[in-house]
Amino acid sequence: MERNIILMIGLVLAAFQISCKENKITMGTDASFIKKENILYAEDRNPELTMDLYTPEKHSRENKDVFIIIHGGGWRGGNKSELTLFTLSMMKKFPHSVFANINYRLASTSRYALPNQIDDIRTAMNYVEKAAGFQPRFILLGNSAGGHLSMLYAYKFDPDKKVKAVINIVGPADLSDPGFKRYDDYSFLENHLVDPKATYGSPMAYASPVAWISSHSAPTLSYYGINDQVVPFTQKNILDSVLSKNKVLHESYEFTGGHSDWYQGKNGEFLIGKVEAFLKKL
Repeated sequence: MERNIILMIGLVLAAFQISCKENKITMGTDASFIKKENILYAEDRNPELTMDLYTPEKHSRENKDVFIIIHGGGWRGGNKSELTLFTLSMMKKFPHSVFANINYRLASTSRYALPNQIDDIRTAMNYVEKAAGFQPRFILLGNSAGGHLSMLYAYKFDPDKKVKAVINIVGPADLSDPGFKRYDDYSFLENHLVDPKATYGSPMAYASPVAWISSHSAPTLSYYGINDQVVPFTQKNILDSVLSKNKVLHESYEFTGGHSDWYQGKNGEFLIGKVEAFLKKL
């Protein structure tokens, strides 16, 4: 089993023609990045708050798109490493953009997810902006809980409108959806997702991205699984309906499979192609 996993990873990396030397990643002839791993991006140097930063070697101030990659894991699990291969795939398609694949503080029975994780996204964006030396156009891209956080940040916590677009992959948009209440960790969310001090109303309503959509919300592309047993397909229709009602530019697509199948087979290739086309419209 371990031998097969190592072989599979080797084949994937070879497919990208990646060669690493002195923190440099070269993909083919058109994409070359300077890689910095496990950067402590918070001022207090919290070891939980790390990012892998990929900057185009021929970076120009004219190339202002920055992808913030936000992993899933039910708000209390997961790691940025789970999206490393996907980030590399995106880098090959967007060779002139900056990519920051981030970790954030995980929730537990003694620590709420929100607003901590929203604060961490903001801190990561501020770090990248300061490091870049100019004001970037941010694209928040996340899967599952990361998709939820991407939407929630862009719709509610981005008053300066620094977020150019949201790429939401199987992220729950309405936490009060009866279909989503069948999520096997829903009781944890009810008790530990939102710090009661952050809201006087329903924590599930407060944490639902659809509750904060307005006509000024960031353009959004979404991707949902038809057979997803974690985040039900009903979430796609709910999100599309609210975005349409507010006349927000958006697109949504579906794939055959479950919650973790969005990057399997041709699903990932299809998604990246749609992301490229969507961002060109902006």
